[in-house]
Order: sequence, then structure tokens, then C-alpha cells
Amino acid sequence: MTDASGAVFVDLDRTLIGSASGPILQAAMVAEGVLPSGRSIPGERYLYGFYNSFGETAPFMGLARAAARLMKGRSPEAVRRAGAASVEALIDLVQPWALEVLGAHRAEGRLLVLATTSPFDLISPLAEALDFDDVIATRYQAIDGVYTGRLDGRFTWGLGKRDAAREWAAAHSIDMADCHVYSDSFFDVPVLSAVGHPHPLNADPRLAAVALAKRWPLEHWDRPPGVPSVVGLEPYHLLRPFLRPEAFPYARFTVAGVEHVPAEGPVILVSNHRSYFDVAALGMVAAKIGRPTRFMGKQELFDAPVVGQLARALGGIPVDRDSAPGDSMRKATAALRASEAVFVLPQGTIPRGEAFFDAVLHGKTGAARLAAETGATVIPIAVWGTEKVWPRSAKVPNVTAIQHPPRVTVTVGPPVAMGGTDMVADTAVLMGTIADMLPAEAREVHVPTEEELAATRPSA
Repeated sequence: MTDASGAVFVDLDRTLIGSASGPILQAAMVAEGVLPSGRSIPGERYLYGFYNSFGETAPFMGLARAAARLMKGRSPEAVRRAGAASVEALIDLVQPWALEVLGAHRAEGRLLVLATTSPFDLISPLAEALDFDDVIATRYQAIDGVYTGRLDGRFTWGLGKRDAAREWAAAHSIDMADCHVYSDSFFDVPVLSAVGHPHPLNADPRLAAVALAKRWPLEHWDRPPGVPSVVGLEPYHLLRPFLRPEAFPYARFTVAGVEHVPAEGPVILVSNHRSYFDVAALGMVAAKIGRPTRFMGKQELFDAPVVGQLARALGGIPVDRDSAPGDSMRKATAALRASEAVFVLPQGTIPRGEAFFDAVLHGKTGAARLAAETGATVIPIAVWGTEKVWPRSAKVPNVTAIQHPPRVTVTVGPPVAMGGTDMVADTAVLMGTIADMLPAEAREVHVPTEEELAATRPSA
């Protein structure tokens, strides 16, 4: 008997990793002397290119099955060494959100099983490195320390993978109804249908059609859950051409310093908060850096008309401090660990009343905590003038100011070094840096009029 609450069977190629593992595994076997150098399948490059784009085909898998004969007389130990040598390169191909999803399954008490057609000896080192509990894979028969050219048991593909999963579950006293399967392949429909929780992931065209008919949700691990994609394009990619100053004729934008944002790796983009229109201003930065971004903001920002939808399209992470205060931090941490860029507004909400005119910016410690936990680069952003386009007191932005549009400045600064031990001190340094980047008028002592104070308060 087992205490597990179920199992999660995960396919390898185009599922756990974003492409075929074959080229990396083959190169490792050549390096170990398992395969002769210079030997390859005619048109191999195009075969793998087709596989990466459209998934498995029966002829391609026929070649995989025939590989057992090609391994006759070769050493299983050498194959295992090749598998170990390929681990680092394969881990680099693991989809950004895969480990986050699998970690959540483990936290709920499920066992993780790598279920693949790939040879067991070749792929087991990867499973061990990723902390899988077990492996279901094709095994090659070995006698006296060499492969015989025959399979040891079934070819773990199609019905064979389904039967192997059933046998594994029975051996561990786990009900298949409590199991999950993640796969990209139409040929895994048997095992997907055999469990209580099928997950077509990065589905090939035929599996996508089956999923539609069976009402299985289509999932992806190359972006956060809930962010849609069409032929690999997120809403960010579709919106990017429109996130230009010309799209907002009622505001005059000046955006500077975007070159400070790293082109890759985890980045926390930290901004002050003056208006709901900040989302549009920061959207300009997102468009210029050319990489999908996530947006962390208070729930009310996501409830605002137009910009709320924009924030969600940018992979928004609503912060609801009343019902689930830790959920937003967990999602932001996961995004950064997936080497994504995340916008954070430490002030949380737009300051009201006299606080709106305070030259000293105050913020919560979320950005500092994220930086300490993930090691992400922290980039400060100073936004000014958005309140003239959309004051807090208005329900919608003033789109009529086309003749004399207010000026909005967005200044991106160089990375801020964070100590990583004192979150309050780090936050003070960060907010001070942003304040110093604002125009000189932001630091002038200003006694607001009643009309100005009223503009900082929400409309009734």
C-alpha cells in the first residue's frame, strides 16, 4: 500500500521539455562511444523539425522501436553514462512552468512518474535529477552486460504506455481515477482516457481535436496558467504593436532608459503608482523590452475598465490581501523562477489625499522579498503625469484632451542592488531610487488645493 493520494504520469518530449530529446541524447551517446560519429538518419534534421512542430507520427515511432536492434551488443552502462551526460542540456529544455505545476502536485501528496517511450537506461538520470519518484519507459533486454537487440517487456507507446501506467498504479495500490496524465501526443489518448485527470499539454493537432470533443482543457507549460495562446502567441504579442504612443492620442509619452532591462533572466520591474493609467504607461515599457511580462497589482486595478483587461492580458497577478494574500506572491515567485519579467507596484494602491503629494515614496516589502527569494534583477521605473490623464476620481481616462494632451514620462533606471536581509531597508532604498528619478517638481513642497485633493480620491 502507499500513502500517496494519486500519481502524475508525465510524458517527456514536447511535454516536460519543449522539443524532442533525441538530438541531445544522440550526441551524448556519440560522445560516450555508444554510437559511431557521423552516423545519422537521412533527413534527420527535418524529421526532428517536423516532430517539434507537429508531434509524433507512426513512422517516426517505428524508427524509435527499431532502435532496440541497433543497440545490440552495446553496453547499458555506457548508455547510462550518456544519459547522465545529457541531463544538464535536457534540464535547459524543461518548460518554464513545468516544475511549478509538478511541485504543486507533490505538495498535494501525489507521486511523480516520468512516462516516456525513450529508453529507460538513457532517461533515468534525468528523472533522478528532477526528483521524479519513478520512471515508466521502454527497456532494452541485456544479457551478460550487453544489449541483445530485443525489448525487455513492452514498447512504452500508445496502448503500451497505457498498460504500463495501469500496471504501475496497481503495483502501488493507486486508483487510476486519482491519477493525472500530461502529454502532447495523439498517440497517448489511451493513457489520457484511462485516468481521472487527463491534461493535453502543448497538444498536437490531432490531440487538440480529441480534447475539444472530450472537453479536456488544453494546457501549456511555457507560460503561466490561464494565459491563452494562439499558435504560440500570447495576448502580449498581439497587443504589442498597439502599445505605442499613437494608440493614446490624449497623452504625450516620453519613455527612456529601457535599455537597462536585461533581455533575459528573471527581472522585477518596480514602479511607483499614480493612476490606473499607469498600466498603459508600463505597457509601453513591456512593448519596448520585447519579452512577455507579468503584472502584479492590487485587485482593484484588475477591476478597472480597459486597463484591467490589459493587465490580465499581460499575465496579470491580482493581489487580494483579504482572501488569499500569499497566492499572488507564490505566482510571482513562480514567474521569476521561470525567468520571466514581473511588474510590481510596491505602493499597492494609489495614494490618497495629502499622501499623494508626499515627496517621499513608501512601499510594501513584496518586491524586496521576491528579489531575496529568486535573485532576480531589480529595475526601478519612475512614472509621472498619468494622473493628469486619468485621475483617481474619474471612472475613465480623459480621452478628449487631444488638442493639448498631458505629458506622461516613464523613466527606467539601472538595476538596484538589494541587500537581501533587511526587507524594510531594501524597500526604502528602492522607493528612494524611484523618487530620485521623478521630475524635479515631484520633490517640490506643494500644498494641494481642495480640488487637487478631491482628484486623488475614488469617485463615488
